[in-house]
Amino acid sequence: MSDRDDKNSAWTVPPSQYLSSRPAQFQLPAAPESQYITMRDGCRIAADIYIPQAGPRAEQFPTLLIFTPYYRRFETDGNVAEAAPAAARYRNFFVPRGYAVVVVDVRGTGASFGTRDALRSPTERDDYGKVAEWTVKQPWSNGVIGSTGISYVGAAACFLASTGHPAVKAIAPLFGVSDIYSEQLYPGGLVSKVWTQAYSTLMVAMDHDRRDLIRQISYYEDPGLQGPHRVDEDTDGNLLAAAVHEHHSNFSLTDAAGEFAFRDEGMLHDPELTLAVCSPYHYLDQISPDVPIYSVSGWFDGAGYANGAITRFLTRANPKDRLLLGPWDHGARTNVSPWREQEAPQFNLLAELLRFFDTYLMGEDAGLDAEAPIHYYNVHAEQWQATAVWPPVSKPTRFNLSAGSKLTESSAEQSIDSFKVDFETSSGKQTRYDCLGAATIVDYYPDWSDCSAAMLHYETAPVAEPMSVAGHAVATLRMAVDQGDASIFVYLSEVDVEGNVFYMTEGMLRAIHRKTSEAPAEYVTAWPFRSYHRADASRLEVGVATDFVIPLLPVAWTLKKGSRLRVSISGADAGHFVPMPYGRPPVFSVHTGIGGSFVEVPLQSAIA
Repeated sequence: MSDRDDKNSAWTVPPSQYLSSRPAQFQLPAAPESQYITMRDGCRIAADIYIPQAGPRAEQFPTLLIFTPYYRRFETDGNVAEAAPAAARYRNFFVPRGYAVVVVDVRGTGASFGTRDALRSPTERDDYGKVAEWTVKQPWSNGVIGSTGISYVGAAACFLASTGHPAVKAIAPLFGVSDIYSEQLYPGGLVSKVWTQAYSTLMVAMDHDRRDLIRQISYYEDPGLQGPHRVDEDTDGNLLAAAVHEHHSNFSLTDAAGEFAFRDEGMLHDPELTLAVCSPYHYLDQISPDVPIYSVSGWFDGAGYANGAITRFLTRANPKDRLLLGPWDHGARTNVSPWREQEAPQFNLLAELLRFFDTYLMGEDAGLDAEAPIHYYNVHAEQWQATAVWPPVSKPTRFNLSAGSKLTESSAEQSIDSFKVDFETSSGKQTRYDCLGAATIVDYYPDWSDCSAAMLHYETAPVAEPMSVAGHAVATLRMAVDQGDASIFVYLSEVDVEGNVFYMTEGMLRAIHRKTSEAPAEYVTAWPFRSYHRADASRLEVGVATDFVIPLLPVAWTLKKGSRLRVSISGADAGHFVPMPYGRPPVFSVHTGIGGSFVEVPLQSAIA
């Protein structure tokens, strides 16, 4: 099956149908204008400007600002199909439909001057407001600004809106983080190897113009890509060389990650520089309710980006905001459903964004009010569903972990299952995390049956009718550990009638962070929240049964008739997270039956 938008009635007017009413009316410029914009501290930021050409009589346009650390445009040898992979999709789609598009190398990257002192620093946020101020003064601007983009670029859209510049009227962060700590760098309190290794290598390759390293990354392996593009005034390349030289002083995520081990603690040289002040959620209350946000993510979108989209929607509780959750990996490069028709998504995300921006930037009546504010894709049912609330299932079903590797709704006798952790246990090399390190993943978890074989499993009886999971499952594991810390992983899978095992979702926790607390006003959740503050962390009391409450990442998935729901427990995910405690594989003693472990699953009869 596919993720097309016209297979059922989730939309009154599907995005593809809306697009048919909005044909291209303008032409692209042969090349962008390219120049430096000077920031308040004198730092020069490189920008490419694409203005609609040769269309209906119009001299001024609304503008989409795209802020990227991944080169606004490459120099090429003339044989490259696309010199601006970070911007091409927005340029090619929106400019012909009457939007100016401005693509900016963020400070310390590409052809821009300056250095990066953190991952999305407050200094960058200030830059975005200055770029907006520059934009509205240009003769081609009608004084209206929007912003969108994937991942870092989506988070930048949130930063832009939070500057409060009055020209910013709507943003659409795509696959963009809200909280760097829990959704990206330290999910569950466990440090991510993808970010501290693979992604950090990517940024060194790009920021230092290391073309030998860049070509090892699948996104940029074309040998015709020749580093960041110069601005028009830089005819001899001296300005670019000077800018890249400054980038050699950029911070390293590998070096700095250890100083962010607790969410409330910042860099030793600047305690105010915490992951919070580098995270969009920290500034969410500074975005006017008059600026609608369309948040987009996917079920396999990294370690918590879907949580970022959902909390942004819940926290704002703004009737103009929208939420889209698809069967996608990070950036919607792949339809992750094992039952897809093809690997490439067929849903036209840009068409959905066009309708949103036409409403709030063009001032058109695009019929958006007739649509539900939330759309999500149900995997295995292979259809889109619409809802006005999240989570869509209000009361979860409780399954008890029981003797004999069973998941039962009824209580059973108390028992203990002991499990020796193997630090070589891994979820594989084709996971939701590997895509974040710029790896191209076509098939997700194809070897899940083998990868999960050594884990501790509990399964329901075969379901008598199709049952749909929609939202966050939450596991409460009552268990003793023979060490003062541990890495705990919980997975949800579907086991079909033929015994095939399909990964659905997972959750993780570093045991010292087991204390839960009330979610703050700026980060509203529908799942258990943790502060990850040093004061709330504590080592385990060895051998004492303790409750570990572990929310799993959200998913919508239908179990077919005869399938079983499986919960699996592990103490390591080699290649993705640092195992705890260092060099001491623990023993888990999992309490089952009455008063023991259980999992609450947002389960309901599947929609026909």
